[in-house]
Amino acid sequence: MLERYVFVGNKKLRCGYTTGSCATAAAKAAAFMLLTGKITDFSDIVTPDNTPLHLDIINQEIGENYASCAVIKDGGDDPDITSGLEIYARVSLIPCGIEITGGKGVGIVTKAGLDQPVGEYAINSTPRKTIKSAVSEIAEELGYSGGFHVEISVPEGEKTAEKTYNPRMGIVGGISIIGTSGIVEPMSNSALVETIRTESKMLKMQGVENMLLTLGNYSETFINDKMPFSLGNSVKCSNFIGDALEIAKELEFKSVLIVGHIGKLVKLGAGIMNTHSAFADGRMEVLTSCGAIAGVNSDILRNIQDCATVDSALDILENSGLVNEILSALIKKIEYHLNIKSANLIKIGAVVFSFKHEFVLKTQNADEIIKLITEEENG
Repeated sequence: MLERYVFVGNKKLRCGYTTGSCATAAAKAAAFMLLTGKITDFSDIVTPDNTPLHLDIINQEIGENYASCAVIKDGGDDPDITSGLEIYARVSLIPCGIEITGGKGVGIVTKAGLDQPVGEYAINSTPRKTIKSAVSEIAEELGYSGGFHVEISVPEGEKTAEKTYNPRMGIVGGISIIGTSGIVEPMSNSALVETIRTESKMLKMQGVENMLLTLGNYSETFINDKMPFSLGNSVKCSNFIGDALEIAKELEFKSVLIVGHIGKLVKLGAGIMNTHSAFADGRMEVLTSCGAIAGVNSDILRNIQDCATVDSALDILENSGLVNEILSALIKKIEYHLNIKSANLIKIGAVVFSFKHEFVLKTQNADEIIKLITEEENG
C-alpha cells in the first residue's frame, strides 16, 4: 500500500497508483521470471514523478517462452472504478525490440484525438515508455540482448469500462492503461480537466466547430427533451465550466453553448466559473442582487438567505410578482461574465432552465449557437 497522502478540504486522503504503474510493475516482474525461471512476489518501480513503488505480484506463471503475473490496482481513497482490478502482463521473447500490445479487457481506440492512433490498444504513451524502460532494465541486469513482446490484459476490464467514459470517448472493449505521473491523487481536479480536454480535442479533430457543454444528467435530460440537436457533439464539463471554456478557446472552436440547470448556472451571475460547492457558493447572493435590481421588497430578499436550493428561493421570490424581472436580470449577469470569459476570442452562449418552475432562459446569442450546432450535426 502506498503511504502517500494529500489533503482535500479537511480530509487526509491516501494516494494510489495508476493502471500504467500496475502494468509496468507486472511487466518488469514477468520479464524477470521469464529470464531467470524464478518466481518473484514483488516488483520495484519508480513512477514518472519519481515515486518509488514496491508492489505485490500475484498469479505468477512461467511457461514455455513466456511468463505472466498481475498487480492489483489500488486507487487509494480516490473513487476510482478501476480499483481492485487485476492488471496482467504476459512477457515472451522475440529476436529484438520491445512490442507492447493489449489483450482481454484492454480497450481499442476507434476515434481520432486520443493519446494513441485509431486501431491501437488504449495503452497510453507514458505507460508504454515506463513498460519499455522496466523490461529493458531487467534485460540489462541479466545480460539479455534480445527483445520482448509484452501483452497487457485486464480480465474484468470490458465489464468495468462500461461504467467509465471510455465508450463515449471511442475506446471499445475494455479500459485504458493510463497515467502521466504514475500516481492517483484523490479527487484530482487535473484528471477531470484532462478528460474535458481530451473530449474537446476529439471533437475538434472530427471537424466540429461549435461545442455543446453539459453539466450532467439534468443537462442531458433537458437536451434530449427540449433541444433540436442530440448529445453527439457534447462535452460534459461537470463543475469545471471555466476550464472547459479556456480549452475551447485554446482549441479555437467558433462557439460554445452551455446548457445547465439554474441551480448550477446561477453562480455564473457572480463570475464563478467552478460551480462546485466546495469552491464557491454565492447562489443566494446572486439572486438577492437580481431581486434588488428588479425592485423586490427587502423583506422578501432577506427570506431567501437561508434557502438550500435555488428552486426553493424562487418559490419565495414568486410572492414578489417580479420573477420575470429577476430572471431577466440574472441572464444579463450570466451573459456579462461569459462575455468577459470569452475575451472576444469565441462566441459563448448559455441556456438556463428549471424543471420545477418550467422556464428557459437564454443569453442573446444562444439561439444563433443553437442553430449552428443543429446545422453542424445535420451536415
